Amino acid sequence: MLKKFNSSFPVRLAILITLICAAPESMAQAARQVVTRVIDERQTVEMIANTRPEMNSENDRGRVEDALVLDHMQLLMKRPAEREAALAHFIDLLHDPKSPYFHQWLSAEQFRADFGPADADVNVVSDWLSRHGLKINGVQPNGMVIDFSGTAGQIRDTFKTEIHQVEVGGVAHLANMSNPYIPAALADAVSGIVSLNDFRPHSNFMSRPQYTYTSGSLTYHPVVPADLATIYNLNPLFKAGISGQGQTIVVIEDTDVYSAADWTTFRSTFGLSGYTSGSFTQVHPAPASGTNNCRDPGVVAGNEMEAELDAQWASAAAPSAAIVVASCKDTGTTFGGLIALQNLVNSSTPPAIVSISYGECESKNGAAANAAYNSVYQQAVARGVSVFVSAGDEGAASCDADQKNATHGIGVSGLASTPYNVAVGGTDFGDTYAGVTASYWNAANAANYGSAISYVPEIPWNDSCASGLIAKVEGYAASYGKNGFCNSATGNANFLTTASGSGGPSGCATGAPSKSGVVSGTCKGYAKPSWQSLVGNPADAVRDLPDVSLFAANGVWGHYYIFCDSDKSDGGAACAGAPSTWTGAGGTSFASPIWAGFQALVNQKAQARQGNPNTVYYALAAAEYRSGGSGNCNSSLGNGVASNCIFYGITLGDIDVNCSGTNNCYVPSGTYGVLSTSDSTYSKAYAAGIGWSFSTGIGTVNVSNLVNAW
Repeated sequence: MLKKFNSSFPVRLAILITLICAAPESMAQAARQVVTRVIDERQTVEMIANTRPEMNSENDRGRVEDALVLDHMQLLMKRPAEREAALAHFIDLLHDPKSPYFHQWLSAEQFRADFGPADADVNVVSDWLSRHGLKINGVQPNGMVIDFSGTAGQIRDTFKTEIHQVEVGGVAHLANMSNPYIPAALADAVSGIVSLNDFRPHSNFMSRPQYTYTSGSLTYHPVVPADLATIYNLNPLFKAGISGQGQTIVVIEDTDVYSAADWTTFRSTFGLSGYTSGSFTQVHPAPASGTNNCRDPGVVAGNEMEAELDAQWASAAAPSAAIVVASCKDTGTTFGGLIALQNLVNSSTPPAIVSISYGECESKNGAAANAAYNSVYQQAVARGVSVFVSAGDEGAASCDADQKNATHGIGVSGLASTPYNVAVGGTDFGDTYAGVTASYWNAANAANYGSAISYVPEIPWNDSCASGLIAKVEGYAASYGKNGFCNSATGNANFLTTASGSGGPSGCATGAPSKSGVVSGTCKGYAKPSWQSLVGNPADAVRDLPDVSLFAANGVWGHYYIFCDSDKSDGGAACAGAPSTWTGAGGTSFASPIWAGFQALVNQKAQARQGNPNTVYYALAAAEYRSGGSGNCNSSLGNGVASNCIFYGITLGDIDVNCSGTNNCYVPSGTYGVLSTSDSTYSKAYAAGIGWSFSTGIGTVNVSNLVNAW
């Protein structure tokens, strides 16, 4: 714990005494064993919220063969309650500049010794699994995850649940038909089975569709790296030699990129090749011990585009940084990206910055899977790792991702809602809506294809007919009702979608929903972290998303990202000629790795890893916004914002999406309503506003000012 102190002996002694006196209880003694009874298989407890909502008689196609082998399943342990409380407190101390523990990041061995479960409990649970014929592949160094394999028959015998074949939307899956059970004697030691199904988190990018406006065609101004540097004020840092030298950004995937040459083409085309220390590699991180659970996934159709854009746009934000794609193949039950992250965080040299562009709503992800992400992020920040996660691309309806209409009400992504990650939301540029495009974009591109003139006013990214701004520009006084935009011919034809930047309150991190995929029943959200205190943030006692935002639109107002994906068979395009012919898309998949790149610039200037940067983001935002927001840093001012702004507050627009049904849906008349916190009145979910909002969190950023204020 004291390895970084180099002071004289009397000073070291004083510090040692202070540390001992201030140490959390768990650091002073071995973990308490919680398995104290003989295991009686006749006395069991149900592991609630561990069944996918798709598992019903309509989708059921019958039980799989008992001999079917399921590799690398995960059982998540539960540390004693006093150790869990001590860990949360210790993480606060790690991020408190006044604490003697400030930035004294833990090694894997220290984390296990100070905050892991009792070795005896791990051994008892492992032995119990083995007695049922299941193979123990290894225990992660943190002691929290037991990796095991076995057959469907052994799963039924061990956990009292059957694995069935199901068909959902024409796609075949396998999953447990009911919640698993474990012996009551193990209830205090086991958090859950992380996954007994092959449903995967979804990527958070949105391809660029062709929009048709009754008001006329748009002039498109796609975003390239030079535009990013101009709009978010990266150029002063680059000129000062701060472009990510010595930093590594890891993007977490379950696929390889289609071609490493695409990364090189992207950089050479957009003028980034001059940053010669920038590099690209792909790795498949093996566990620290035990059987290797990380196989090379190869190129996975549908996801390889995610890996391409993550790697390229992280490099656009920090062009001198080393970009690493860390990927593992999905197993029959476990997302490869989770395996890759766990193996990295448990390694002897964890990365300082990671970005994850996948998501799944809390109530569908399930209590055990939610807990698994919370656990690995928790360990990550204790080791100094900054974790950036896409908030999602479906407004406040994260249980209706990639749908034309929301039916499950308000929900957020379980991969983004923990207190230990930065949830990154999405904005659009508001110049088209305001009719001032010529003030912000040059008519001709520069040599590196950039055309942005300055910071551009921003609005929340929202493609839906429920958007108040889209409804207004299309000539409608309201988005809802039989005469509203969502029930019009134009709205139905082009704007029935949930595509928009995500935000909302954590609602089902734990507990079980009583309605399939809906925040209900015994669902509870994560408690609000102490640092999430800012004007505009509601006193709702739960973790709220997002934390920060960035441009993420896919073209509804004429702006989207360009990237190189030469895999034409999977929706890509040849990366030749003018970039306007390349692949175009949007989504918070772009915003998360770009914010990770911004953090790399912070780390370079600070010459240190930062753990959870939210503690600093919110402190800086609180100083800027104070109690009433900052009029000088209102994004709607565009190029008139003050030069000293760190964050730009988004106050115009919303992330409301169209919906139907009775879950947070206001439908006064007509077929389609709008997502609302009330079914009986119009209370949009959610509008932008002063300070923090569910639409865009703190807002977006002047990166030079952020780095220099750190």
